[in-house]
Amino acid sequence: MSAPPRPSTASRTSGARTTRPAGNRPTARRGRLVEEPPTPEPRSLALAHMVSGALAAAQALVLSLAVVVLPAVVAYLVGNATLTSAPETPDDGVQVRSAIDVATGLWLLGHGVPLTTDAVTVTLAPLGIAALALFATYASAKRFAATSARAWVAGAVTYGVGTTGVALLAGSAPGWSLALAPLAGLLMGGLGTGLGILARPDAPMPAEIGERVEALARRLTGVDLVPATLRLGVRGGAVVVAFLTGGAALLVAAWALAGRATSSDIVTALEPGWTGGVVFAVAQLALLPNLLLWALAWIAGPGFAVGEGTSFTPFGTASGPLPAVPLLGALPGEDWANPVSAWVPLLVVACGVAAGVFVWRRLEPSLVRWSDVGWVLGGIVVVPGLFVLLGQWAAAGAVGPGRLSQIGADPLVCAGLVAAEVAGGAAAVLLGAKLDVVARRGEIGDDLVAWLRRPASVDGEGNRDEGRDRDEGPGGAARDLASELGFAGSPDPGGDGVPAGGGPDSDGVPAGGGPDGDPGARGAENPGSSGDWARTDAYAVSDPEPDPDVRPVTGPADDDETPEARPGT
Repeated sequence: MSAPPRPSTASRTSGARTTRPAGNRPTARRGRLVEEPPTPEPRSLALAHMVSGALAAAQALVLSLAVVVLPAVVAYLVGNATLTSAPETPDDGVQVRSAIDVATGLWLLGHGVPLTTDAVTVTLAPLGIAALALFATYASAKRFAATSARAWVAGAVTYGVGTTGVALLAGSAPGWSLALAPLAGLLMGGLGTGLGILARPDAPMPAEIGERVEALARRLTGVDLVPATLRLGVRGGAVVVAFLTGGAALLVAAWALAGRATSSDIVTALEPGWTGGVVFAVAQLALLPNLLLWALAWIAGPGFAVGEGTSFTPFGTASGPLPAVPLLGALPGEDWANPVSAWVPLLVVACGVAAGVFVWRRLEPSLVRWSDVGWVLGGIVVVPGLFVLLGQWAAAGAVGPGRLSQIGADPLVCAGLVAAEVAGGAAAVLLGAKLDVVARRGEIGDDLVAWLRRPASVDGEGNRDEGRDRDEGPGGAARDLASELGFAGSPDPGGDGVPAGGGPDSDGVPAGGGPDGDPGARGAENPGSSGDWARTDAYAVSDPEPDPDVRPVTGPADDDETPEARPGT
């Protein structure tokens, strides 16, 4: 009698149940099957992020401080060994400490903390040291800091505490100026650490952060605080800043080439040696961004001063005795003020024209409203105005009492002139292009005639109210006219977001609808409101250039397409 055959393993398929039903399995075994790997403790992870930000900021502070202090100490030691061969005296340590204090004071001066030595207060910040500290903080945070808000806060606080400690040890910022050290450290550390963290591969894109902030502000206020056209105008303003900076850099190079003989005479008279030459090179590199901003003020027209009673403008030069700094030998002489240089401010106007062209090429002319033109123009003007205002304020100051207490350009005057010149160039392009569109379609004339000839108002349901005059009711005639001329932000009598009268707006688009007749094209973001003034279809944020594979819906219908086949008709 043979044994019964065993079940064949080949007949079993993957996932087939060969044991007891799942309902009869022990719960412990099922728990082991779905067991997940343990996650790190939240407290330890947060602590690690904070430590990474603090270490990155501390490393940046030490590196930037060493770049300034070490050349000063080496120059003193080499100079002292060259002057005398006597053995060391007890005063050498004091003198080395004095050299370190002066170098540390210059590092703090680059952060905006005034330097006080022998009853002389220096407030002219060498922006090159500020740029060095900012770059060191950025590079260190990008390499070592974690991508989190805790790391950013820890880095900013660490840099602020370190700056305060350096100011206390140096003793070059007594009194009220010592209170500026923590503020300057927080600002510099927060800015550099934030930029470095955002530059990490795992960090969110700046555009994504902006969208999150915009969505949060819209939920809190119910209004789009930063319209798409304003963002486009900010991009145009950044183009102006880039052009102005490049032009100022070229001008500084021309000044240095023309004044190389004067700078060489200053170096020869000082006889600094190779160590002193290194110190002079570092000092002049620290002042180079200041000279760059002064050149920008010269291009704009108001010019700058290097001492009381001096003036360097494209319309005239009034110079006087200057400190023995080789870099100042590159300042423009009297031959730089001539009839040709009087036209230099037109370069700023040309930058505004370039920004206007840059912006208009990214707009859809048939959808641009007058309010869009205003938002774009505002963004173009505000960015270079703020840049010049803050830059000239940082690049100005005093290097001593008396006539040396006035160095740099007037921030308010320079920023105002730059904003006005940029606005003139950009407005010439934007208004000219918009008026050209209006003139080719005769929109304003048609809207005015239709509004003046209208005998009665029309409510939100399209019913004519013969008993009510068109000038009565909320808003009156001015509100109706504003709606019909394309200002969608003007409230309408019906309160439904449709311009009163149902007439076309200033872009030839039917009231309450988009270019393809979709009634939600302009009001979908805030339905039921009195018009969405903050958004526009005139600018596509993600893809400003038209897609060649997509047929535009704003153009005329094709020959083989009937009006009934188009959406929204």
